[in-house]
Amino acid sequence: MATKYLDLTFTDSVCRAQQQYYGRTGAITGASERDPLGQAEAGFIAARDSFYLGSISESGWPYIQHRGGPQGFLRVIDERTLAFADYKGNRQLLTTGNVSVNDRVALFLMDYKNRARLKLLGHARVEDARVHPELVAQIADSKMRSSVERLVFIDVVSFDWNCPKHITPLYSMGEVEEVMGPLKSRIAELEGQPRSF
Repeated sequence: MATKYLDLTFTDSVCRAQQQYYGRTGAITGASERDPLGQAEAGFIAARDSFYLGSISESGWPYIQHRGGPQGFLRVIDERTLAFADYKGNRQLLTTGNVSVNDRVALFLMDYKNRARLKLLGHARVEDARVHPELVAQIADSKMRSSVERLVFIDVVSFDWNCPKHITPLYSMGEVEEVMGPLKSRIAELEGQPRSF
């Protein structure tokens, strides 16, 4: 079981809140220095086509952004490193600026269809894609390499799987079309048959 995530997030104030509302705390003792990603985590990450990334500004305000791409665009480099290509966008560079002064980030990965989510904590660094074309070739989707501006690397410290209880199942257009395809074909077949009254 991964325990570093709870060790980091169950701060004194969190434990006081747990004590107030539940009469006990979930304080963690003996947590490892980090939680390495296992096969379950690596497989889950590789299957995602989007995630949410949280960072903290130098003024202390959190910022959350959505990142999306082809399935597996968030790459698992090894049991403690993730990477993704960052493309031209709205030119605000909020996350890039934030991690330049505070490298702590949180990632939130959702599988709405299967009602599963994975949370990760880590340290991020941003590299200029112009300086590292060899890394762009390794990390970026081949069709989009020309629009890569940055590469983001995340040194994973910990992770936690969440309870599926309140996750609303959602389906991508591809998943809906996969289910609807045979139905549409059958409807077309039936509509093409001569009618007998």
